Amino acid sequence: MQDTSNGYQRNAEAFAQARGNHKVGAGADHVCVWARKLEKGSEVLDLGCGTGFPLTAILVEEGMNVWATDASETMVELFGKNFPKLPIECKAAEQSDFFEKKFDGILAWGLIFLLSEQSQRVVIEKMAKALEPRGRLLFTAPKQRVKWKDVLTGEWSRSLGKNTYAKLLTDFGLELKETFGDEGGNFYFSAEKPNHKF
Repeated sequence: MQDTSNGYQRNAEAFAQARGNHKVGAGADHVCVWARKLEKGSEVLDLGCGTGFPLTAILVEEGMNVWATDASETMVELFGKNFPKLPIECKAAEQSDFFEKKFDGILAWGLIFLLSEQSQRVVIEKMAKALEPRGRLLFTAPKQRVKWKDVLTGEWSRSLGKNTYAKLLTDFGLELKETFGDEGGNFYFSAEKPNHKF
């Protein structure tokens, strides 16, 4: 059976120990700033949520109604213990049933580059379609086009590069508003769905 979690199921405990404090962690500050651009009570999809710490916790603290998905059964179990009232599903991002809903914000931190090139394109298109007008998207992937082995899992990761991601976002009806890096070497793509139909 194929591991749709890209190696994170067999490494779930190590991952949970590394990112177990909801007050700190890579991406926390930037996700907090992003969430504050959304209205309180906004519907937000957290793709590749892991245990929910620190990023889902930030979304909840900022007043978001969070829906979450992760492909690792262990991650989903831990998430359920941490956030028993939040809806969560155990599915690969590209297979998520939650894309049938509409969201004011979608977060995919540390996920996109774990997927195959084809799956990345599918997920970006599904995220674009699932956003409400003026909905916001934030995801991370290296700026350059590159392929490497994940340190934790040993599985291949791949970035399509800034130019390709920018084109995909445009092709699927989103506007790339901002790109930036952080002190941990993460690179962010912040996009918005225009308030009109294409």
